[in-house]
Amino acid sequence: MQPIGFTLIISKKMRKLKLQVQMTMDGFIAGPNSEMDWMTFPWTEDISEYVTKLTEPVDTILLGRNLAEGFIPHWTGVANDPNNPEQEAGKKYYETHKVVFSKTLKQSEWENTEVENGDFVQKIEQLKNQPGGDIIVYGGATFVSSLIKEKLIDELHLFINPAIVGHGLPIFRDISEKQRFTLVAASPFKCGIVALAYKKI
Repeated sequence: MQPIGFTLIISKKMRKLKLQVQMTMDGFIAGPNSEMDWMTFPWTEDISEYVTKLTEPVDTILLGRNLAEGFIPHWTGVANDPNNPEQEAGKKYYETHKVVFSKTLKQSEWENTEVENGDFVQKIEQLKNQPGGDIIVYGGATFVSSLIKEKLIDELHLFINPAIVGHGLPIFRDISEKQRFTLVAASPFKCGIVALAYKKI
């Protein structure tokens, strides 16, 4: 029996929004013309295992349109190629529900994908309050920068490549106020990349 005057409060756990992004040592996720030639490949087994564990609880992927146009067809092809060593990863990305944010694209061109034209803050807060697993965002630069500015990111997973490009596309721009994170893991890999994992305080 519940004591008189006692109110049972059940807190609802919100879904986490993670950012996973490749980055240069000087803080860019692409060159000034979206160059990716600074990325370290091939990956070693240890970093592949790290990414698998990171994405395993994810059931929703967020993408800006520009990234989606390359990301979704690429991983769809990998998922359908039994000879590709990354086929399992491809299946994960292909089968996971994706939300593409765009001001111009009106309907989805891809399977397992919806297009969102409305307010991205409202949509993401709605997603975070729904039951489900983790949510992950990969880019692009302008979209991710907007998410960080609006304090929507709960975890940062920054994959620092051993390269400096001098100029490029940043994601920590237009920040209007201080945000605090705590380092929860620093993982160096044999290929030379270091993953820094931060959690919002």
